[in-house]
Amino acid sequence: MPEGFTAVREMDVVLGERHRPCPDVSVVKRAPRDLDRTYYEPDDVLLVVEVVSKSSEIRDRETKPRRYAQAGIKHFWRVENSDGQPVVYVYELDPATATYALTGIFHDRLETNVPFPVDVALDALVR
Repeated sequence: MPEGFTAVREMDVVLGERHRPCPDVSVVKRAPRDLDRTYYEPDDVLLVVEVVSKSSEIRDRETKPRRYAQAGIKHFWRVENSDGQPVVYVYELDPATATYALTGIFHDRLETNVPFPVDVALDALVR
């Protein structure tokens, strides 16, 4: 995790007056502890991660990524289930189009340096 950032689970990100999606995981700027905090602004978010389930497929694959990109969140990861094994799709924001570009698909091991160094054996996540 980069210095000055932390991972949080299921915390709203305010994208507009009526748009407050709740990513499964977000990497956000570390702030003083605030027990009353219920959301983050897009400028505070480095990465959002959505874990796709049957009930959330369209939201997690289409709706949420489009809105995160339009809000300027630079990195998005989507985690899918492929025959009981996690597959991670890694995206980076194209600022010219305000859309995400796929930069990698990871099956056995998620290893990347963007937006920060990560090396995770994905099969360890399902044990």
